[in-house]
Amino acid sequence: MVKLTQQDLDAQVVASEEFQKTQMANKLNWLRAGVLGANDGIMSTSGIVMGIAGSPNATSAQIILAGVAALVAGSISMAGGEYTSVSAQRDSEIAALAKESQELKDNPEAELRELTFFYEQKGLSFELAQKVAKELTDKDALRAHAEAELGIDSEEQVSPTSAAMSSFVAFAGGSILPLLAISMAPPIRIWLTLAAVVLSLTVTGYVGAKIGGARPGRAIVRNLLVSLATMGITYGIGHLVGSNVA
Repeated sequence: MVKLTQQDLDAQVVASEEFQKTQMANKLNWLRAGVLGANDGIMSTSGIVMGIAGSPNATSAQIILAGVAALVAGSISMAGGEYTSVSAQRDSEIAALAKESQELKDNPEAELRELTFFYEQKGLSFELAQKVAKELTDKDALRAHAEAELGIDSEEQVSPTSAAMSSFVAFAGGSILPLLAISMAPPIRIWLTLAAVVLSLTVTGYVGAKIGGARPGRAIVRNLLVSLATMGITYGIGHLVGSNVA
């Protein structure tokens, strides 16, 4: 049996699937959010345009106008909601880091014991936990405490603007396909919209599942069932209401 050196073992750890997934997790978060945003855009816009198209009295211009309004309003709403949410998260993180920084200045001994206790709870002996806590504190006390106690990175806060822009683009991108399909000639636009939605949701469901490490089949079926139900219900309501509106 060939004895591996520490350098060989380290290389194996870095190359392992688990390590790679951990390293890629943060980078994939934006992609996951983008897929979900596109998914929302497809479902929301297709539901609205199908609802309008269900009315016997609806013209092509009215359907397209409703679709454009859904795209614009939905994109802005998604961006605004994401900006507000991420801003609140960022403010909370900054406040927590400021408090932790002050505590480190006021009572470093107690903070060291607190960090030691944290690693004791992870299963380390007191001696080893104290050694780990001291070494991490000597290197970067705030970062060590932020990661252990708060679960955040002291050097990396989320950007509300980036999150809002990503949500806006993702939702708008997802909305375009059903909007283009419903703008076709009346005899084929319903079936073309259905086909476009099924195709696009199959793609987003597959990509979203692969990013999360889940089975694509279940995600795709769930996506399609929810969207088809949405379109069917809104189409039926549009037909019922539209038939009774002069």
